[in-house]
Amino acid sequence: MGSFFDSVTKTWYKWNNYMTTMRIVIDPAIIAGHPVVRGTRIPVSLVLNLVSHGLTFADIQKEYPELTQPDIQAAVSYAEERVKREEILTA
Repeated sequence: MGSFFDSVTKTWYKWNNYMTTMRIVIDPAIIAGHPVVRGTRIPVSLVLNLVSHGLTFADIQKEYPELTQPDIQAAVSYAEERVKREEILTA
């Protein structure tokens, strides 16, 4: 039997995954199928680049006012999920 925290973690994971998939889209007609924030042509890779260079979410929103904080969080979460699914092959 799972603990309360297991239940909360599973609920959060499902909610986070739902919000990510609602905000990040992959469409071959938009930037050759690269993942973008829904309703924009802003690729997830751009958002990650800005975060990796030290911009805060507020800084990013100043430069790209069409992005919301949940959009930026979804881009980061999307990348996290992609990395989690990476397989490392050894010879």
